[in-house]
Amino acid sequence: MTAELVRGQNHPLPDTRLEIRVSAGHPVVAGATLGDEGGKVAGVEWIAHPGSPTLPGVEVSQQAAADHRLAVDLEAVPASVHRVSVLLALPVGVGGPSRFGALAAPFVAVTGLDGTEIASYTITGLDAESAVFALELYRRQGAWKVRAIGQGYEGGLAAMLADQGMPGSTELAGTILDAVARGLARSVSAPPPRVPDAERVRHSAPAAATDQTAAGLPTPPPATAPADPPGPGAGQGPAPAPSGPPPSGGPIDYSHPRRRAAAPEPQPAAPPQGPRAPVAGDASGWSMEERLYNQVWGMFEDLARTTAAYRSACDFAQSRMDQELDRVLSDPRSRIGGQGDAARAAARAKHDELTDRAREVLDRDLAQLAAESEVVEPALPAAFAGWDNPVWHAYRVPMEIPMALRLGDLHLPERTDLRIPMLVRLPLERGLWVDAGRGRSEAANLLDEAVLRRRALDTAVALAARLLAVYPAGEFTVHVIDAAGSGAAALAPLVETGVLAAPPAAGPAAVSALLAQLTERVDLLQMAVRAGAADALPPGLVPGEQLLIVHDFPHGFDDRAVTQLRYLADEGPSVGVHLMVVADRDDADGYGPLLDPMWRKLLRLSPVPDDHLADPWVGHAWTYEPPLVPEGSRILWQVLGQVAEARRAWGR
Repeated sequence: MTAELVRGQNHPLPDTRLEIRVSAGHPVVAGATLGDEGGKVAGVEWIAHPGSPTLPGVEVSQQAAADHRLAVDLEAVPASVHRVSVLLALPVGVGGPSRFGALAAPFVAVTGLDGTEIASYTITGLDAESAVFALELYRRQGAWKVRAIGQGYEGGLAAMLADQGMPGSTELAGTILDAVARGLARSVSAPPPRVPDAERVRHSAPAAATDQTAAGLPTPPPATAPADPPGPGAGQGPAPAPSGPPPSGGPIDYSHPRRRAAAPEPQPAAPPQGPRAPVAGDASGWSMEERLYNQVWGMFEDLARTTAAYRSACDFAQSRMDQELDRVLSDPRSRIGGQGDAARAAARAKHDELTDRAREVLDRDLAQLAAESEVVEPALPAAFAGWDNPVWHAYRVPMEIPMALRLGDLHLPERTDLRIPMLVRLPLERGLWVDAGRGRSEAANLLDEAVLRRRALDTAVALAARLLAVYPAGEFTVHVIDAAGSGAAALAPLVETGVLAAPPAAGPAAVSALLAQLTERVDLLQMAVRAGAADALPPGLVPGEQLLIVHDFPHGFDDRAVTQLRYLADEGPSVGVHLMVVADRDDADGYGPLLDPMWRKLLRLSPVPDDHLADPWVGHAWTYEPPLVPEGSRILWQVLGQVAEARRAWGR
């Protein structure tokens, strides 16, 4: 059972390997410090922050975000460490609110590795503070506990670090915030505001939630959510909200904050026309590609928030009915005659009325979004389109890199046929992990193991083909490791069309050579970037982005190869070397926690429908569906054939 903590309250921790999940509704910086028995931090080497995200037993995010997952292994922290403190701060110099009082109350939860929530804490009462000491994990008589702190600092990060005894706290705070600013410059930015449109449907909480006390957002990600969400956070702003008092202070806004209409210019009076027909590209942006990208993100957020409103209204209706039934059962007079039966029937009727009203609002909003999806989907460019979109039949190798790529589709159980494209910005900022294991997926458990592994590699090939197709000729190179040679059939489209840089590496020697080649590339590019001498790179270094597909990991990998793979996952994306691992995590259990940081670095995708992804606004569990080619279609072969021809022409 989850312990809901208040300031100063503690709770025992049943395990030492944990996640700390932060939901703030606006990008914040998350960090952690290691302290001695008195809480003093010995030096900068005991602080995990975006510029230095890893300490023994602790790993934090490398950039500001609305939702964070901090990984903690308390058995791995040094014996001299008695406190692990979690710190939150607002980034400065990048725009946005400068105090926590302008935001919804941050929510912090401590969970097990399986997502089971152990303790949670909503940090209320913040006003002018721009940094807050959220909670601490501490040793007590040989066991670990969590304590809710909630201590805010108007002086920001520097004041908070100084309070923990850090010398040079001002300089260190500046270093951390500089690292955050650089990370935000590379991260997926939230879509800019849409073109004002006063007639557009706004998704708000249903009327059923008027007395609601438990519908506040942001909420913690669900237990099925993975390490990271599939997109950026988005700020909140003032807008109409449910009239009930939220639990964390301040009104809760379920409307899309970036679809809010500006005050319309005076228009001649006219009879109401209802919501106008949706239009593809109905968003702000310099180009149609940017407008469609922003529109898709708007649909994604609208669906997340309107569903949150519906679920909160249903929870409120159920809670209200339970309370009324409890009152009936606690009154002895209601047990005689038909008075009790009438009261119970009235409570259930009120519950049904509230849920029906909530469903009407949800159905209205879902119908509007479905109509928008029917218009937007056919208008998407190839990089944003599914393999069944006719745009691929008119495919030509592009001259420029698009702003984003579709990695699959997302949907919620309230309407499974309403699919939102899962778009990620290019170039990729993290590697991909196509999970070939069963996990907790019902769809995966229905498949034979060999079929599931083949489908995982098919998904990886489809993703690699999309990446090759959206880059100009010669600007994206794919390498493959298939140590056992077991993926030959699935890899055939890449091998037979000639789009690979070389045949798949098979056997220990070939695996070692390819990993050494890519590791050396990362080293050279990093040295050139740090020295500001990009022109000094060796002439034989092939330009452009590189992707390494690793099939059937860890088969054929020794300890040195595993270390190189971790290095590529950590350092490769910053210099254009990307990793796609096709593996069942259970197969790598022999390495223990050594590989945990690598799995967390990679965005997990599933080869079958699985609800393992969370949105950055509300934390719903979204069902992900991979971008597989329709059965019997040859479109992937046709596209890769054009890519191969363009590469040959480019190389001549």
